[in-house]
Amino acid sequence: MTDTPHRHAVFGHPIAHSLSPKIHAAFGMQTGIPLRYDAIDAPPETFSDRLFAYRQSGGGGANVTLPLKGQAYGLCVEHSPYAARTGVVNTLEPLDGGGWRGHNTDGPGLVTDLAERHHVDLRERDVLLLGAGGAAQGVAYALLDAGIHALTITNRHPERADALADRIGKPGRVHVRYWKDLAVSGSWDLVINATAAGVQGEGIDLPFAILAPRAVCYDLSYGKNATTFLAWAQAAGAARCMDGLGMLVEQAAEAFAIWHGKRPDTVEIYDQLRGRPVAA
Repeated sequence: MTDTPHRHAVFGHPIAHSLSPKIHAAFGMQTGIPLRYDAIDAPPETFSDRLFAYRQSGGGGANVTLPLKGQAYGLCVEHSPYAARTGVVNTLEPLDGGGWRGHNTDGPGLVTDLAERHHVDLRERDVLLLGAGGAAQGVAYALLDAGIHALTITNRHPERADALADRIGKPGRVHVRYWKDLAVSGSWDLVINATAAGVQGEGIDLPFAILAPRAVCYDLSYGKNATTFLAWAQAAGAARCMDGLGMLVEQAAEAFAIWHGKRPDTVEIYDQLRGRPVAA
């Protein structure tokens, strides 16, 4: 951890909907660390300049969300081992003397939310991953590390699914299926939506037959952005359906620990965001 001002931000486009400022403000109060956390809108063509200006004005560690995670990877002079595997970055750690060390906390955040909050046993699961962009890249390796049996990747543009499978390099455990062929490709007991369909207001054209009995469905998005996929999952008969709010909170806690050397407790802030009563 470097000695930086306690000023942070999340960069993305769009970004006004982000809950990250609220989450990190709560973490700061919980840990007694005063901080400021802003949401900065940065279309891809302006991201590099806005990140540079942020750093020059005293900004410290930062988060990155859609559609900038791949671009952020290229702006880092160092990468954590996990980020280097994925090729995408969602957390920037400022280095002494300038430059950034890139991390990816999405994968660990997803696994923690599934395994610890929702008590989903990932071992030996057959997983279908919808999407092959930055969000999918960030979580695929963590799922494999967690002990799933096999990962099948599908994407509307099949060449992107092929590229991700080739990057992972585990042909015995990682497979590709064409989106149009899913109806005759089998069924899966964990289906994870890593597409931007909900964010972009698009529909989900998936056959119900892809769900195995007692399948679990999970959307990496949260709130209204997860509504379309989760409505499909419920109609398809999924045993359990979850959005990515818990993943958001867990990946934020991982980022906070990178910047400040302590990982906050996530239970209280998650319950607050869900509108649940918080124990005194």
